[in-house]
Amino acid sequence: MPLHLERIEWMPSPPLAPGDGPVDFEHLQRMTLGDADIEQEVLTMFLAQSARHMHMLAALPADASALAHTLKGSARAIGAFSVADAAERLETVLAGGTDPTAALARLGEAVAEARAAIEAILRHS
Repeated sequence: MPLHLERIEWMPSPPLAPGDGPVDFEHLQRMTLGDADIEQEVLTMFLAQSARHMHMLAALPADASALAHTLKGSARAIGAFSVADAAERLETVLAGGTDPTAALARLGEAVAEARAAIEAILRHS
């Protein structure tokens, strides 16, 4: 019996070494299939979500780990890998029960850098 092979179009994976800058816009373009309107929409949503989550995380609520996890996933989706890494670090610190002050500060820095880059892109769109 002959073997039947189908060609499957695979979605590219994120780079192992993200591009320079706080947001890998090439990754974002791949994830949005090059649709500029979708790019603007997800960047705008990330601006709102990241601001809201950082505001809530400042109080270190009981669900801080879940907030960091959500932020990590959103950041990875748009190519904000430094934000994702910092959010993952905060998750780890919170799970370990150690002082999260430094990890939260680093996350705040990463979010601020990503937000500045996103706002600059949206202004020029």
